[in-house]
Amino acid sequence: CGLNFADTLVIKGTYQEKPSLPATLGMEICGTIEALGAGVTHLRVGQKIGAYAGFGGLAEYGTFPADICVPMPDHMNAVDVAAFLVAYGTSHIALDFKAGLQPKERLLVLGASGGVGLTAVELGKLMGAEVIACARGSEKLALCKAAGADHLIDSETADIRTAVKALGGADVVYDPIGGAQFQAALKATNPGARLLPLGFASGEVPQIPANYLLVKNLTVLGFYIGAYKTLNPKVLTDSFATLIDWYVAGQIKPHVSSVHALEDANVGLELLRTRKATGKVVIQIS
Repeated sequence: CGLNFADTLVIKGTYQEKPSLPATLGMEICGTIEALGAGVTHLRVGQKIGAYAGFGGLAEYGTFPADICVPMPDHMNAVDVAAFLVAYGTSHIALDFKAGLQPKERLLVLGASGGVGLTAVELGKLMGAEVIACARGSEKLALCKAAGADHLIDSETADIRTAVKALGGADVVYDPIGGAQFQAALKATNPGARLLPLGFASGEVPQIPANYLLVKNLTVLGFYIGAYKTLNPKVLTDSFATLIDWYVAGQIKPHVSSVHALEDANVGLELLRTRKATGKVVIQIS
């Protein structure tokens, strides 16, 4: 089961989806099918699947809708599968489907060493963008560099607005952080830029002055991947198919910073809560 920062928000009761209690956490899984419901023909018993389930992943067994179960390549190890769908799916759909990121555009990724941020760096580079990665400290920035970032900004010491403008400004902003970092990025955008608020790990939801959007012809694109399970599932399945092809071709690979046993799931959640994790944290169920 792959853990996500959103799991910590579910615990606090501040996530946009609130399960009926009692509930089991765990948004994305790798599993092996043991039984199929009536009428399911595109899956088979014994098959390895990934699923963006939303809840229920931190369990030894689960029952999930067949249409969210994605067959995964046999050679793809279980840890990679569990770390794959949410982070890569979020970044790919946000950058491609929502923002229409183009080759040679300048992409600013905030929180670039985190679970989704690191995939945005990797995919942005793969899609031909010039990538600016913003993260805390030299170790996290080195990880962003290895993922393909062209420019690095230390969010602890640098003035983000000044640094981004010195590089030519941002055409697309990918932001899972919010707060002061969003405000700095907003002021470092080029005319016609697109901004993607994906979450608020800082704990502060930024307020956006409409007059600033007007003057610079900016577009703010809210994006929540979970909504597409009902809004337009084909967006998810098409994205996952593309991402799996890229994985098979060796073009992408999840960065997993730590794997923990099920009984140590709280250790993994605390790494996310304190923003000490880089890339993904995975729970090994058995």
